[in-house]
Amino acid sequence: MLFAIILALTFISGLFLPWWVAVLIALVVAYFVKTSGSAFWSGFAGVGLAWLAFALLKSLPNNNVLATRMATLFQLPHWLYLLLVTVVIGGLLGGFAALTGRLVRKAVERPQSA
Repeated sequence: MLFAIILALTFISGLFLPWWVAVLIALVVAYFVKTSGSAFWSGFAGVGLAWLAFALLKSLPNNNVLATRMATLFQLPHWLYLLLVTVVIGGLLGGFAALTGRLVRKAVERPQSA
């Protein structure tokens, strides 16, 4: 459930908000949604797949011209490697943000012992 919420909100916000909003979404959603799954992997997959979808939506209609040029600039052999790097960076940002949200929730919920 955490994965689906992060994926949907990240994709929707990516249409009209800056890239860093995905990090805030993963953090806030992981803080408020209580699930038994891994927060890191939910955030990683949610943001990573949203960024993959955006990269493909922007790259495929123009026959990957810009992606190929950027891959050449970074000395990558193919534009798909650039896509992989994009997904990993987005996934790590989302994963660490979701993990932070979950850990902050645990720290706040702990009972104070005297």
